[in-house]
Amino acid sequence: MSKAQLPAASLDELDLEILAALSISADLTNKALAHQLGIAESTCAHRVRSLRDRGIIRDTRIRLDEAALGFPLQAIIKVRLANHTGEKVNALFDALAVMPRVLQVFHVAGVDDFLVHVAVQDAAALRDIVLEHITVHPVVRGTETQLVFELRDGSGLLAR
Repeated sequence: MSKAQLPAASLDELDLEILAALSISADLTNKALAHQLGIAESTCAHRVRSLRDRGIIRDTRIRLDEAALGFPLQAIIKVRLANHTGEKVNALFDALAVMPRVLQVFHVAGVDDFLVHVAVQDAAALRDIVLEHITVHPVVRGTETQLVFELRDGSGLLAR
């Protein structure tokens, strides 16, 4: 069984409390996390390391304010493919993920094949992404762009 396939049953209540706390504030120090949970720092460090080793904690990231960095316009670009050979799908997926201003790429089922979440400085930059980086791929049949008016985080996996 790979790291990503570990059953949730392998997590005990303390693991879930650690994950919930880190989901809210990933930059907590081990000392602060241990204090918040009422456990020894050594226990806390061991548990967090185990969660990382098992692939349950995949990474730690900061979240940027796109607008404050000069990229106030967000959009979801729906991408439809002309054909679906594995090699071409994977090549496009890789190309979309490394494009400038791409926040996330989803390979999805349904009418569309990919959803590309981007942040750009203006409408011209959005147009350029579609025309210069997406529709230039021969496998792409069409695109549809939806502007994001507002984005809110969900409650997450461990909401209590």
